[in-house]
Amino acid sequence: MSILTGLQAARALVTAGRADVQAVYWTKGERFVAVEPTLEASAFLDGAPKGARELRLVAQPGGGFFTSKPGVLGAKERRMDFDVLVNCCHGGPGEDGTLQAALDLAGVAYTGPAAAAATLCMDKLAFGAVVQAAGLPALPRRLVLPGSEAPGWDSGDGTYIVKPRFGGSSIGIEVIEDWADVVRYAELGGPHTVRGVVAEPFRAEAYDVNVSVRGYPVMALSLFDRPLRPAGAGPILSYSDKYLGGEGMVSAPRELPAKLEPGLEKELRDAAMTVAALAGVRGVWRIDFLVEDGGKWWVNEVNTIPGSLAKYLWSGDAAVGFSTLLADMIGEARRLPSVQWGSMGADGSALRSAASIANKLG
Repeated sequence: MSILTGLQAARALVTAGRADVQAVYWTKGERFVAVEPTLEASAFLDGAPKGARELRLVAQPGGGFFTSKPGVLGAKERRMDFDVLVNCCHGGPGEDGTLQAALDLAGVAYTGPAAAAATLCMDKLAFGAVVQAAGLPALPRRLVLPGSEAPGWDSGDGTYIVKPRFGGSSIGIEVIEDWADVVRYAELGGPHTVRGVVAEPFRAEAYDVNVSVRGYPVMALSLFDRPLRPAGAGPILSYSDKYLGGEGMVSAPRELPAKLEPGLEKELRDAAMTVAALAGVRGVWRIDFLVEDGGKWWVNEVNTIPGSLAKYLWSGDAAVGFSTLLADMIGEARRLPSVQWGSMGADGSALRSAASIANKLG
């Protein structure tokens, strides 16, 4: 999905007349390579495409992405010259704050969430706690550890939805009926659950309602969207249901705009604005709600780098062209840096007044 979103963004920028577009591919082997921005997805089936050039990310002032260039006296490194990196990485270190922190250290401007917001929104346990602390409806979540006792929630039918604590909105999610099986699932320690598992009551009658939000040039919401389950789908929308329909979320079946009662739409709109302010929206996000008939709803999660950058939601009365979305994200990255360093308190006074290290240890 990251490759598809990146190629869409690169192609849209090229089509809009940007002659300076460069593309960086983060391979499965954790290497960075420079590739042509107009490639098709098929070029990446076997990994880095032909003609890719090795890059090195230097995370320190004056850093960034460097490429080697052969010379008479040996290879010389040259810094890639660009002013903003459009981050299209979904999940993992590209969306959980890891890449963001490295780019901050390198002094590279980038789109999407800053490191703190990325980390918060990727942590389902912490994000749920922040939502509840703000007084918004959220289903209770429990960190599942070896030997954890059943939570005894008042709501739900005794069935649990189990998710990786740090992960996206689809991979590694299971619906499990027995608590003992929930604990066993947590103990498996697979690639998606090794960093922890959270459980919450499964609401079988609830359906998803999504909305995209951006904070620049002004705070704004897209249309609300209700993803639809294909015939024969399981109890929840799987990765395949969402993303393997040809164009990812763009081609997944949906009700757009979602048919919501006016009162419910206002409640969700207000909640989305609150969540965006709480987490520090930057770039284009997608906020996911769970809704039941009768008007009951809960904040589920935030996707800070959604598939296709949620461009399909900015239509109808909330129409914003994809090239405009990208231009605004780039403008935000230029004008509102993700982090600003300060040296207050670093004048050496604490060092001059300090006793010996030995005394501090004693």
